[in-house]
Amino acid sequence: MNAQIISIGDELLIGQIVNTNSVWMAQELNKLGITVTKISAVPDTNEGITDSFLEALNKVDFVFITGGLGPTKDDITKKVFSAFFETTLIINNEILQDVQRFFSIRNKELTEINKQQALVPKNGITIRNKCGTAPGMWVKKEKTTYISMPGVPYEMKEMMLESILPKIISENTLPSIFHKTVLTSGIGESALSDLIENWEDNLNTQNIKLAYLPQPGMVRLRLSTKGENKKELEALINKNIELLKTIIPEYIFGIENYGSETSLMQEIVVEKLKTLNKTVSVAESCTGGYLSHLFTSVPGASAVFKSGVVSYSNELKTKLLNIEETIFSNYGAVSKECVTQLANNIKNITDSDFGIGISGIAGPSGGTEEKPVGTVWLAIATNERTITKKFNFGGSRQFNIIMSAQSALNELRRLIE
Repeated sequence: MNAQIISIGDELLIGQIVNTNSVWMAQELNKLGITVTKISAVPDTNEGITDSFLEALNKVDFVFITGGLGPTKDDITKKVFSAFFETTLIINNEILQDVQRFFSIRNKELTEINKQQALVPKNGITIRNKCGTAPGMWVKKEKTTYISMPGVPYEMKEMMLESILPKIISENTLPSIFHKTVLTSGIGESALSDLIENWEDNLNTQNIKLAYLPQPGMVRLRLSTKGENKKELEALINKNIELLKTIIPEYIFGIENYGSETSLMQEIVVEKLKTLNKTVSVAESCTGGYLSHLFTSVPGASAVFKSGVVSYSNELKTKLLNIEETIFSNYGAVSKECVTQLANNIKNITDSDFGIGISGIAGPSGGTEEKPVGTVWLAIATNERTITKKFNFGGSRQFNIIMSAQSALNELRRLIE
């Protein structure tokens, strides 16, 4: 079975709010085995809404609609909905009682405008709203079922989970769709594709689709398949993920179950440090405290994160972190020699198990032919050794900052492992 999602509202099209409803609905529908073929946002106009309804007719089994069900004049979804299905709006007494109860509990006056919330199409099914005043509407036209819901996220979610999805499940035989995502870091999308080419080709013979989802600091690999037996699908994907771990073990840092929040690199690193009862401190320059922020954004990070020092000037690198002045004259602040001392000195000063030193040219100015914008040196020191690595990111200032911090986390993860 397949579906389209239509979000109604000018506020979506001018970027005033983010369309989180569509993301959430798509995930829930995929969990049921319903394939979403299109997600669209349309304006609060008769023409825009009607055209989107017509475009979906007989092309999908379900159309899920959110928005435009409020009591004010700019909310026209109900009127357009009624006209599209060639029916009229009538007062539903059960819904009217719900609306009256909603206002009574809150000691608010029920106005004539609010009473209009009880108007619903004469033909079709009305879906009660337990969290607000706008009811949902369920009407079938030819081969397509249209389901309209409020745009308020918590009202829509309650309606979907408590009424709409259970009804769909009870009335239909649904296939299984299974997704799982492998989280990788430390390698770009094209290089990763070259490494796993044979593995990827083998997925196609097993009806498994692979999607590359790159973002700063990581590439997510989503494996997807569909069939009748969910357990068999899960076992098939897990088998291929285990094989992938033998091909690129150094780049995989986590697995994401579909619909769950992405495991953040800093969360994984903090948990690994906790498990080992190890601590870390940071001396950072080009990242301006962003690396320390990532550590401290994790609840319980105080158990492993001892200190973060941000020293932009060479003078303070010397005063606060004991960097030899000759380092700057001989090699410069953005150098292997500088970050080596930053990492070792912050580790020793704070008596930490790991010390991280990072320095670079974030841009947009400050680059040279020898050290262009995006040049970053990283060092991680332990009691036994110090590893160093040079990066050439070459992006915008914010991109270079994010990539530098993410790379530091990933290199620390690899060193721990």
